[in-house]
Amino acid sequence: MLHYAVVFFVIALIAALFGFGGIAAGAAGIAKLLFILFAVLAIASFLFGLIRK
Repeated sequence: MLHYAVVFFVIALIAALFGFGGIAAGAAGIAKLLFILFAVLAIASFLFGLIRK
């Protein structure tokens, strides 16, 4: 999931470089959403790992 967040971030950077503001904003929004989802799942996994032991 973190890989897809980085991919969308790179797409956003390239789109912004070429002047496609709408596409860049959309890709950046998707990248932000995926990163937040990754962070929440990583923290949940860490906490559940601590609880199991």
